This record gives sequence, structure tokens and C-alpha cells, in this order.
Amino acid sequence: MLRRVPVAPDSTRCSTCMLNAICLPLGMARQDVAKMDELIKERIRLPKGGTLYRQGDAASAIYGLRSGSMKTQIEDASGQVQITGFLLPGEILGLDGLMHAQQASHAIALEDTEVCVIHLDEMDRLAPQLPTLNLQLRRLMSKEISRSHQQLLSLGSLRSEQRVAAFLLNLSQRLQTLGYSPYEFILRMSREEIGNFLGLTLETVSRLFSRFAREGLIRVQQREVQILDVVGLQTLAGADCA
Repeated sequence: MLRRVPVAPDSTRCSTCMLNAICLPLGMARQDVAKMDELIKERIRLPKGGTLYRQGDAASAIYGLRSGSMKTQIEDASGQVQITGFLLPGEILGLDGLMHAQQASHAIALEDTEVCVIHLDEMDRLAPQLPTLNLQLRRLMSKEISRSHQQLLSLGSLRSEQRVAAFLLNLSQRLQTLGYSPYEFILRMSREEIGNFLGLTLETVSRLFSRFAREGLIRVQQREVQILDVVGLQTLAGADCA
């Protein structure tokens, strides 16, 4: 069950948050980031498996992931599920619901997670005082479109081993941006979830993890992964993917 937490005056806000260099305020002047503090008036805490929003819900906000990790997925009328993304701290959820003011996916916590709530009506109110805010939104939406294109490329033209190698490299690079080790990390998602995201079966993902381990590219123990040969993974993924 999600829990809403009001942001107190002495709480960490955009201007003091360690993630402001990669989240919504990326590249904004210091005085503009200070104005962003007016946007964040509450946060939501979710336990592992908790749902932030569901497909079809009214989209009244976007969300900045402050801690933890989440997955987004869509579901058709028959109940078939397709995972569309895994999100890490500093990344934004809910952009796909802006066009029709309706959430286009489910957002589910992969572990205990906290998000900053950015209400759209507050953004509209602040936008005239902060012209760079609209620029930031365009940048984020462009990034989301680029990510979707990359996923289509992966599903449409890459071999299964290329998809898994590119997935591990992408996750490694994003963790490095957050200041974590790019070579040793814990997978918060299951192999089945990775397979769903990449258009592969659970068996294929497990087999490729074992193969990569035999070839000395990675060391894996349950969900703990250590990348031993970055260049080898890049070669396997292909230049366009790495």
C-alpha cells in the first residue's frame, strides 16, 4: 500500500537533492532549481510490489524516482503483460500519460521505493515564472521516445545474446551515473521480467547468463552480477547497442 508523505520545510528538495543533476532539474541554473522546490509538496513511499498508478488511471502528475527502482508495464484486454521499462533513481515516470491525461501503463515497485510527486497543475502554475521548465519536459519526452526507439531496435533486429549483453551494459552505465559501481550490482528484476522486457523466454535469459559466465564475461550468483569483461560484452552487443 502506498503512503503519502508531506514534504516539510526542512526536507530535502530539488535544490538540495543529490539527484538534481540527473532528474528534472538537469542543466537548469541554480536559481531556477531553487524555484523548482515549490513543485515538490509530497512524496509517495511504496513497498516492494506496490503500485504507484495503474493503466487507465487519471494522469494528474509525473513522478521523480528518489530511491528504489520500478518497472512499467502495459496489459491488454486478455491479460497479456509487456514490461516497457525498468527505472532507477533520478528517472521520471508518468510521461506517457500526458497526451490523453490517462496513464498508459502500470508502475510497480521492484523494491521499497520513494517517489517525488510533481503535480501537473503546479507545473502549469510555475511554468510562466520558469520558462526552462517546458524545455526540461521536452528533453525528458525526447529521451523517452529515444528509449522506445532503442527498445524497438532491440526487439526487432538483435539476436538474443545481443539483447541481454546490451541490457547489462545499459544498466551498468545508468548505475555508474548514480555513483554506484558499474561492475558489481544486484538485479532488482527477475530473469523472467528481463525476458519479458527483451522479448525472450525465461529459459533463454537463464541460458545466456550461464553462457556469459562460462565465457568469462560476467560472474553471476542468483541476482548478484559482476561484469568481468566490459569490452567483451560491448563486442557481443554490437557497436550500435553498446
